[in-house]
Amino acid sequence: MNTNEHLTLLNKIITQIRLYPNLNNERFYRDIAALCCALRIGKAEMLGYENEASFHFGVYETISFYKCNHFSETNFISKRINTVDEKIALYNVHSLNDDQIWTDEELEYIDTLISLLSFFSGKQRLTQLTHKLTFYDSELNMYNLRHFMKCAKNICRADKIALYSAVRFNLRRFSVVNQHIGRENGTMVMKKFIALIEELLDDENETVCRIGGDNFITLIKSHKVQKVLDILHGTGVYYDENKKERIFICATVGVYIIQNTESVILPTDIMDRVSLAFHLAKNASNVDVAYFDDALLARNKRNNDISAQFPKALEEREFLVYYQPKVAINGRYVAGAEALCRWLHNGKLVSPAEFIPVLEQGRDICKLDFYMLDAVCKDIRRWLDSGKNVVRISVNLSRRHLSDMDLLEHIVDIVDRNNVPHEYIEIELTETTTDVEFKDLKRTISGLQKTGISTSVDDFGVGYSSLNLIKEIPWNVLKLDRSLLPAENEENPIQKSVMFKYIVAMAQEMGLECIAEGVETKEQVQLLADNNCNLAQGFYFDRPLPVEEFETRLEKDYIYDK
Repeated sequence: MNTNEHLTLLNKIITQIRLYPNLNNERFYRDIAALCCALRIGKAEMLGYENEASFHFGVYETISFYKCNHFSETNFISKRINTVDEKIALYNVHSLNDDQIWTDEELEYIDTLISLLSFFSGKQRLTQLTHKLTFYDSELNMYNLRHFMKCAKNICRADKIALYSAVRFNLRRFSVVNQHIGRENGTMVMKKFIALIEELLDDENETVCRIGGDNFITLIKSHKVQKVLDILHGTGVYYDENKKERIFICATVGVYIIQNTESVILPTDIMDRVSLAFHLAKNASNVDVAYFDDALLARNKRNNDISAQFPKALEEREFLVYYQPKVAINGRYVAGAEALCRWLHNGKLVSPAEFIPVLEQGRDICKLDFYMLDAVCKDIRRWLDSGKNVVRISVNLSRRHLSDMDLLEHIVDIVDRNNVPHEYIEIELTETTTDVEFKDLKRTISGLQKTGISTSVDDFGVGYSSLNLIKEIPWNVLKLDRSLLPAENEENPIQKSVMFKYIVAMAQEMGLECIAEGVETKEQVQLLADNNCNLAQGFYFDRPLPVEEFETRLEKDYIYDK
């Protein structure tokens, strides 16, 4: 074969490498084979080494570019190329027979061929690396959010989009799992748990992807959703096969079953809707699985409207302070009050249940809390200046405040700016769920104690109240949740009565003032009296009152006639 034919074959290979992103095709290898035959090559291969160590110990991966039936094992040209990522490529070009001697011109072409193969291999490796970095989570070696969006895009283009559903989930309290069995075992458990879902996938557009930390999302045929949920509701995963030790893994889940295909135009539509359902489940205290529907979409729009309207509403002081009296059982007079927020918007009162959860999703709740504290202080200052009988007012603060290192200074600054004696302010905070929050809470409560501002633990008895909460933190007041009070027609009121009795006795023995909230019946009032719990708050005495009406309760001769 003459020089022109050699050049023609080289040009064909160069053109393919330059123009085509995927070179794993018959035409490319056919052109390689033609050039190898022209140069009397029996075998052309690359040995890929991960690093110098693997090169030293002979650990490699072979990629064969060309191989015929006859080639020499001893007569070959070898060329080593170091890549930028510290990998080593060793290219071996074997002759057709042991006694073959290549001409200088053929050796030039062989060197050029090796350079082309090197360029080809590097391009392929770079393409694979780019694909992996783009679509894979490096820690778990599984697909990431970009791959989910790619699959979602595929089904948005197809006619069978209604066959699919999206499920977004978070492995609950996985940080505790890592603490219990170690991070390495925790990662292994996570992989095993996700593998249970991956076993259900058999469609090219079905996928389960990691979207960060212990958060995942899957796109799956709708008829398999229940099988996914069965796994996510709770599954035991072995972390030590030898000892048969396993740990229980469960998840908080949002589900979007794609039904209204006309409204799904983009992959982001799927992501947005399953995320809405997920965040509903995440923010609810008693919901593990939430489904997207039109009502949820309307609620989300309403939540967005509230968030958008909040800054202006705060500036224009649309938020009002309502006061719910705290009544002394002995004497039936107002011994204190809790400040509660109401929103007067466009002439109508908006329920706190509608806007407080929305504001608690971000830092807006902190702005509202400080606004309420300032408004309460202004009322107290006005009552003092006008000679009214003034009682201690409690103000709620969200747990969101606990991350604020300067919270104590902010509270004291608002109180002092309004020239209010500290004994008239009580700060209510709820129990915490993490060690970090507990430490922040203890630091804040201890600081308030030193300033003379009272503190109370709100909703004690809800969830998993710990005795450490009142043993380790110097509260002034223990506010007992309504769930501790026996209600009418309750099956086992004796058990609650006994619990209430001994909680009150224990708290008083520790020097804590006790108040029961949610008091609604005469029998509950009698239970308080029988157990020396002298403060009550609830509808039996008063609902939350506008400031003008509450001021009538502050009259020295006002007594509840009940």
